[in-house]
Amino acid sequence: MKPVLKVEGLKKYFPIKSLLRTIAWVKAVDGITLEIMSGETFGLVGESGCGKTTTGRTILRLIEPTEGKIIFKGKDVMSLKGKDLLWFRRNAQIMFQDPYSSLNPRQTVFNIIMEPVRFHGIEVDDPEEFVIKLLESVGLNEMHLYRYPHEFSGGQRQRIALARLMALKPEFIVLDEPTSALDVSVQANILNTLKELQSEYGFTYLFISHDLGVVKYMSHRIGVMYLGKLVEVGPSDRIFENPLHPYTQMLLSAIPVPDPELAQELKAKRKMVKGEPPSPVNPPAGCRFHPRCPFAKDVCRKEEPPLVEVERDHYVACWLYAKS
Repeated sequence: MKPVLKVEGLKKYFPIKSLLRTIAWVKAVDGITLEIMSGETFGLVGESGCGKTTTGRTILRLIEPTEGKIIFKGKDVMSLKGKDLLWFRRNAQIMFQDPYSSLNPRQTVFNIIMEPVRFHGIEVDDPEEFVIKLLESVGLNEMHLYRYPHEFSGGQRQRIALARLMALKPEFIVLDEPTSALDVSVQANILNTLKELQSEYGFTYLFISHDLGVVKYMSHRIGVMYLGKLVEVGPSDRIFENPLHPYTQMLLSAIPVPDPELAQELKAKRKMVKGEPPSPVNPPAGCRFHPRCPFAKDVCRKEEPPLVEVERDHYVACWLYAKS
């Protein structure tokens, strides 16, 4: 498989201003490098505030990067202008976390779906039939055609947003926690729909979520983020069966276990990680996880570990595995 997307050294810093001058920077994304292959789902996980959503929006240039390269199908996204930028916008889309805020409350479903089609100049013989087919592909029907967003449930709104994406037939879609605002039964329906559509149309997904169970179900590979950096990248099954970075181990150990006795047994075995993530305004020197890490060594406090391949296609940024 060829990579649809390559990201090299991506950074996004937000200025903190006082009296019209910049006094500090929030390092939301700080040097991320990754590849996403054609037709795969790359899961991005981490605690709230680690930079997952900023990464997705920066890749799409909804937020302009501070530094780094974004290569989409061999083209440098940062240099695209005019028609080339419109080509990128059509082929790289996003599904937002809150479906209601991403839909125009004054437009019917028909106009919501047709608006990007008209904007990009896509010719459609029968617009109404075109929209009905899209709705049917995501589990809705022609009865919903001329209703407004407030008349739908959260799951139905997310399906409308998905139908709008499909109208442009994009190759790459950022899914920014698309099911976090939905109840469990609706989540399952949306996730299954996304997998079916990927199988049918060959979509490539960047799936952003803090729900590890959902990420495991959806993703072929997973990247674990901590304080703006990738600390582990690898195949989904391997990340869950053999997590290498202490932070990944912490995230997996926090997954609720339905059996109380097993939960107590696991709690006794696991290394407890305490404390909150440091501020992205002033991240710690060396490994950013070292203030919370039970395995921290002197080198962890002084030098930042590189992301190295420990096993085939399994990378980790930790001095337990890298040579100091």
